[in-house]
Amino acid sequence: MQFKELNLDSRLLEGIDAIGFNETTPIQEQAIPPILAGKDIIGSAQTGTGKTAAFLLPIINNIITTEQKNSIKALVIVPTRELASQIDQQLEGFSYFTPISSVAIYGGTDGAAFSRERQALAEGADIVICTPGRMIAHLNMGNVSLSGLKYLVLDEADRMLDMGFFEDIMQIISYLPKERQNLMFAATMPKEIRDLARKILVDPVEISIAISKPSERVLQGAYVVYETQKIPLLLSLLSARKLQSILIFCSTKSSTKILNRELRKTGLAVSDIHSDLTQDEREQVLLDFRNRKLNILVATDILSRGIDIEDIDLVINYDVPNDGEDYIHRIGRTARAASEGVALTFINDNSMGRFGIIERLLGSAVFKIPVPAEFGEAPVYNPDKKSGGFKRGNAGKKPSFRHSRR
Repeated sequence: MQFKELNLDSRLLEGIDAIGFNETTPIQEQAIPPILAGKDIIGSAQTGTGKTAAFLLPIINNIITTEQKNSIKALVIVPTRELASQIDQQLEGFSYFTPISSVAIYGGTDGAAFSRERQALAEGADIVICTPGRMIAHLNMGNVSLSGLKYLVLDEADRMLDMGFFEDIMQIISYLPKERQNLMFAATMPKEIRDLARKILVDPVEISIAISKPSERVLQGAYVVYETQKIPLLLSLLSARKLQSILIFCSTKSSTKILNRELRKTGLAVSDIHSDLTQDEREQVLLDFRNRKLNILVATDILSRGIDIEDIDLVINYDVPNDGEDYIHRIGRTARAASEGVALTFINDNSMGRFGIIERLLGSAVFKIPVPAEFGEAPVYNPDKKSGGFKRGNAGKKPSFRHSRR
C-alpha cells in the first residue's frame, strides 16, 4: 500500500515524500487505519519493522486536522534516551511541513537541558517523547500539565518492564485523562505485557508483525573499524574493482555531503542525494546514476525505499543504519531482478551495539571481514549480545572482495 492511499493530510504526505517513503511496511499498513479511527492498539513488533512511523504518522495527522488548544496532546514513553532521540528525529522529518511541535526529554543531560525541557513542557509541545524517570521528575516538580492529552504511546513496553519501569509507567498514567487513545508496542508478549495491556487498553486491535528478511542473493559482509579508518578503507575498496554502479549510504545529510566531497577529491565520478536537494535536482542525479554518468552515489535513507534502480553492483553502509528495516531496505538496492549483489557495512566502535541488534533481527551473524594490516589495528567486535549461537546463513558467507594495496 502507498502512503497516499491512507487519506493523510497533504502537509504530512509532503513530509513523507521528502523523506523518500512511498510504500508502507506491513505494520504501517495494519496499524495506521485503526489508529486514525481512534482505536487502541497492542502491537507485537520488533525494532526495524517500521513501527515508529506506524504510530507517529496517524497521531500527527489527527493533531493537525483537529482544532485543539495549546497543550501536550501526545506522550510517547520509551525505555532509553537513545530511542527518545531517534523517535524525535523521525518526528521532525515527518512533520517538517506541518505546525507540529515536539520535545524529547530524558536523563543524563545537564541543568541547561532540563531548563529547556521545562520551558517546552510549559509551552505545551504537541508531542512529548520521554523516558519514565525524567518525566516523573518534571511531574513531581509541577513542570508539566497532561490534562489535555489525547494519545499515549508505550514503545518497547517489554523492555521497559524488564528495566523495572512498571511503577513509573503507572505513576505517569495516573496524571493522564481517562479518555484517551492508547497504543502499546513490544517485541514480545509475555504475561506481564498482557497484564499491563489489560490495565490501560480499551478493546484494542491486536497486530503481530515479524521483520522481513533480505534477499538470499545479497552477499553480506562487514568491516569493524575506527571512524578514522573508514575513508581510507572505502577508497581502497572502490579502487580494487572497476564496478559500474556503487551505492553508499550515510546516516545524515552532513556526513553524505562530507563523504561526497572527499571522494570527488580523488577524481571519482560521484554525487550525493539527500533531502536538501530539490525534487528536480534529485531526479537529475538519479538519471545520471542510471545512465552511468555517475558510477558512485552517496545517499541518505531517502534512497533506500521506493526508488527502483537496477544493476547496482555494490551497496556500502558507510554508517550503520538505525534499525533492521533500514538495513534491509538499504542492502535490497542490490541483487535486484535475477542478479546477485554485495552489501558491506562499516561498523565503528560506537555502532557495534546497534549492529548487534540488527544481526539478532536477521537471525544470523554477518561475516566480519578482516581489516587489512595496512590500515592499522582495528577494534574488536563486541556488541555485548545477550544471545549467541547465530545460525550461519548467507549472511555468514565470506564475500569475495579484494583490496587495493595503496
